[in-house]
Amino acid sequence: MNVLVTGATGFVGQRLVPALLDAGHEVSVLVRDRTRYDAPDNVAVYEGDVLEPAGLDDALADVDAAYYLIHAMGGGRGFEERDRRGARNFASAAEAAGVDRVIYLSGLGVSGDDLSAHLRSRREVEAVLGRGAYELTVLRAAIIVGHGSASFRIVRQLSSRLPVMITPRWVSTRVQPIAIADVIAYLVGVLDAPETAGGTFEIGGPELLTYREMLSTVGRILTGREPYIVPVPVLTPRLSAYWVDLVTDVPAGVAHPLIDGMATDVVVTDDRIRSLVPVELTPFETAVERAIDEETAGGGR
Repeated sequence: MNVLVTGATGFVGQRLVPALLDAGHEVSVLVRDRTRYDAPDNVAVYEGDVLEPAGLDDALADVDAAYYLIHAMGGGRGFEERDRRGARNFASAAEAAGVDRVIYLSGLGVSGDDLSAHLRSRREVEAVLGRGAYELTVLRAAIIVGHGSASFRIVRQLSSRLPVMITPRWVSTRVQPIAIADVIAYLVGVLDAPETAGGTFEIGGPELLTYREMLSTVGRILTGREPYIVPVPVLTPRLSAYWVDLVTDVPAGVAHPLIDGMATDVVVTDDRIRSLVPVELTPFETAVERAIDEETAGGGR
């Protein structure tokens, strides 16, 4: 199958491209700056930006399936409008090119008025992409555990840098983290599962944890001890975002929208994908150890 990957330089995209090649697909990528992308052998590289639709036609020509892995949150304020515009441009170009399928990696969370701006934007992108004349597959994930994940970076740095934590109420929020290897397995696997075309699916790891349990586990793996965690109800999500700024090096434009979403449970309520794309799920501790090993090997902090 001829497959295009957008967001190929990102945390997920850089792992997806070699996995698709290993699965026997012909792969091309769309990047904003080809000089900053070290393409694997036999990968065609197209330069363009979904915010500028003129550059999309060549990249989408003769493509059977396209992965949309672009999120504008890292650009700071106004990311919702950029997400909306990019999805609209891509949907129009993919429809005009006759693409059969589009696969979008979205965020897990129950729809409703209490969704964070980050998750509301993900839902809006789902809706915009869903208007195209192709079959859209949406995979919704919570925290993805792996080196390079902004959400996991917050958890890792908090748990290793503070032996005692005065924490917000969201430490009791339930979450279902998933290993990056499992996310990639699902993203590749849906191409061989025609039943997933046109569907929206929730993906998660084998354990349902609170943020407190995650912080404790990661702290123990990193330092040999669990941090002492004291929840304080008066710390709102906005105040806790400033607290995270002081402790971690995750850019505020990324961290603040993520923190805003930590007050809401993000767990799998529909596991239909398990029977359509069988994946042997990675335990949380194993996923954390792999992420730390990868970070250490790469010289990360």
